[in-house]
Amino acid sequence: MTSSDTPGGPGDPRGRWTDLERPPLKAAALSRALVRPGGLWTELEVVEATGSTNTDLVARAGAGAPEGVVLVAEEQNAGRGRLDRTWTAPARSGLFFSILLRPGAAGVPTSRWGWLPLLAGLASAGALSRAAGVDTALKWPNDLLVTVGGEERKFGGILAERADDAVVIGIGLNVSLRAGELPVPTAGSLALANAISTDRDPLLRAVLRSIEQWYGEWRRFEGDPAACGLQEAYAAGCATLGRRVRAELPGGGATVGEAVAIDGDGRLVLASDTGVQEPVSAGDIVHLRPASPEEQ
Repeated sequence: MTSSDTPGGPGDPRGRWTDLERPPLKAAALSRALVRPGGLWTELEVVEATGSTNTDLVARAGAGAPEGVVLVAEEQNAGRGRLDRTWTAPARSGLFFSILLRPGAAGVPTSRWGWLPLLAGLASAGALSRAAGVDTALKWPNDLLVTVGGEERKFGGILAERADDAVVIGIGLNVSLRAGELPVPTAGSLALANAISTDRDPLLRAVLRSIEQWYGEWRRFEGDPAACGLQEAYAAGCATLGRRVRAELPGGGATVGEAVAIDGDGRLVLASDTGVQEPVSAGDIVHLRPASPEEQ
């Protein structure tokens, strides 16, 4: 490939790589750093664009792809979030990737697989706090938050899908999005949270290494969230706990109460004004009041 053939070079009529603040990921270097004998990650592929990395990887899982495949897209044009919501962002402005896991092969019962999106959220938040130098928090069940202008903003989300005996987890993270590029005013990005780095290569390496570490511990304890420390760590980083929230439930209806715990099944436990505790397994959570300094 000559310089004129290189994306962004003089011969590139598309001009897709001309934003010098958003260089393409270095796929070969990422593979060298992450794919190793005995490690979780078995293959890492970066594609220029796709509809949805989750859709693509679910299909590959059904065709027998091994555990540890990572599929990254520089741009998604049909990215999906929870509840069939769309996820769009400018090319190379974030990290949009999916991972393929087969926890059953390690003896983890399917009753504990619901912890995987929470595990991915915890691992991602911790890795980005360290690598990007920003305070991150978790909003149950699978949103990642940063503070922008004194307000909590969502900058990442996670979607887990079953594919027979596999689980595909999609992760979308806004890295360099500018204010004018935000899909909604309540969104955020690492750049808007004054991150010390928005270099996506080390950020992706940090996230994947953190997921590998947490997944290894979780798998070693056969998915027991208490024994491996996942339940306690998630609760410690969850901004939802200690707050009055409204849980908008699938199929309609809502429950209001104080979020008091994450139970052993990964459900959010709400305490009503009468003191009755009710676990919520799925739904949209609206934070009705911020946590006080004593509650943080």
